[in-house]
Order: sequence, then C-alpha cells, then structure tokens
Amino acid sequence: MQPDDSVLLGAHHVPVLLAEVMALLRPKPGERVLDGTVGLGGHAARLLAEVSPEGTLYAVDRDPDALSAAQRILRATGGAFVLIHDSFDRALTRPDLPPLDKILLDLGVSSMQLDRPERGFSFSRPGPLDMRMDPTQGRTAADVVNTAPEEELSRIFSAYGEEPRARRVAREIVKRRPFETTEQLARAVAAAAGRNPSGAHPATRVFQALRIAVNDELGALERALPAALDKLVPGGRLAVITFHSLEDRLVKRFIRGEAKGCVCPPRLPACACGRAPRVRDLTPRPIVPSEAELGANPRSRSAKLRGAERI
Repeated sequence: MQPDDSVLLGAHHVPVLLAEVMALLRPKPGERVLDGTVGLGGHAARLLAEVSPEGTLYAVDRDPDALSAAQRILRATGGAFVLIHDSFDRALTRPDLPPLDKILLDLGVSSMQLDRPERGFSFSRPGPLDMRMDPTQGRTAADVVNTAPEEELSRIFSAYGEEPRARRVAREIVKRRPFETTEQLARAVAAAAGRNPSGAHPATRVFQALRIAVNDELGALERALPAALDKLVPGGRLAVITFHSLEDRLVKRFIRGEAKGCVCPPRLPACACGRAPRVRDLTPRPIVPSEAELGANPRSRSAKLRGAERI
C-alpha cells in the first residue's frame, strides 16, 4: 500500500547538518552531484538548487517510498535530476553514471522509516519485524532472529550493536522464538539485557545491530567509499554523515589512509610502494551539530560529518 503524502512529507523531517554539508561540498552551478541516500530530499533539494540550472543531481535510495517523496520535492526546484532505485554502493559503480563533482552519503535510517510502524525499525512503535531499507527485497529482521544460530546472533549483537550482553540476549531470543513483532522482540531483549546504565531502552543496541545486518550497511559503506573516489573528478568532494561509531571509524580510517598514501611498514627508510595520496582530508576532526540544531532536532545528536577532496 502506498503511504499518503502526509506521512512521507511530514513537517518533522529536518535534514541534519545542512549548512555544514553545503559549506563542505561547495556545490556550484553546472556541476554533477550525487546524493546517495536521498531520503525525503532535504539535502538533495538544496544541492539541486545550488547546481541549477545547468547542473544535474543524481538522487539514489534503496527505498521506493523515499524516492517517490523526494521526486515531489525535487520537481519543485525546477532543476534537472535523475532518480536511481538502488543502494549507493551499487549506484556508484553503474557504467551509465558520469564522473561527479560532489557526493553526499547521509547514512543510517531516515525519519520516515523510523516513524512508520509498518517498517519495523523502532521498538517504541509496535509493528512487524522488517527493518529492510528496500522493502521489496532481501531477508527481514524476523528472518534473522527466527533462523540464525545462537552464535551468529551473538556475533551480530556484539559486532554491530556493541551489546555487552550479546550472548545472554541471543540465548533468550533462541529460547523464545519465533518472533513476529518489534514489541515481542523488545520485551525479550529487555528481559535478558536488563537496565541500560545510559538510560536508553535496553533494546537500542540490538535493534541497531539487526538493522545493520539486515541491510548490510557496513559492507555497503566499505564498498562505496573507494567507488566514490573513483567516480569523483579531480577537485571533487565527498561528504559522509554517520550516526554511530562503527560507521564513523570506518570513514575516518578510509579518508586518513587515502590522504596518507604510502602503506609501507614504518621500518623502511623510504617509500617502496609508490602509493600517492588520493585525497585531502577536509575534516581532521568531525563536524558535529551545533547547540541550536540539537535543540531543534534531537535526532541529530549522534551525527558526525567528515569530508575529503579528490586530488
């Protein structure tokens, strides 16, 4: 069922770090830019306005509902744009995608997905255990929790959610399964994990881990970063917004490695690999939301922005 526009285009959607992204990317008229996670089009609409009238925006998203909503917003700008229903890692390797001047990756789950119970991303809203960013394909969170061995569940919760009680939670899930709803799973996790010292819901880390596993988020990011550099023209810029430490560490290490160039062991007196730096690190320290943004949009609290310029 197609959700109505009041759900997709609600006033609650606020693009994170919008001014900071624009200052980092510096989009100019006539450029080709790509938003790899277009969502509801907040960043994309601003990017398209900046590159118009001669430029083009490539708007990518796994979620067909998000693309439908973004299309309405982007049409209002009057600029030229191309919608691509795909994951950003695959989109960046498409042979029909031209060289790009600017690339934005705004990672994580969108407000639209979190706020729609039928998508199954949130433990605070009862719904089916889905969590797929593209609801048209792939295994669901229910498939994972109901079929994966206990050891595999423990690994997912530990590696992707940094859940300290991963083994205990996995054991409880195996004992109680099958699960059909987010509410059922959240109760089982709370029973095993107990109170979170931070005050967050006990299921927070487990739900994050399942979402990452279902959508192969870290794998997609690992594939997308080198593909983005290959697609950027010299002087082109990449910006990445992350929302948890696993993503941020991956982006930080990638940019620093590409900015360093040489990968020879430190014991060698001179470089033998001949590997030159590919980028200039634009954010030695990540850019984070201002106090004003945090007050206006609490969901931005964990956001970090990093960027690089292609040499």
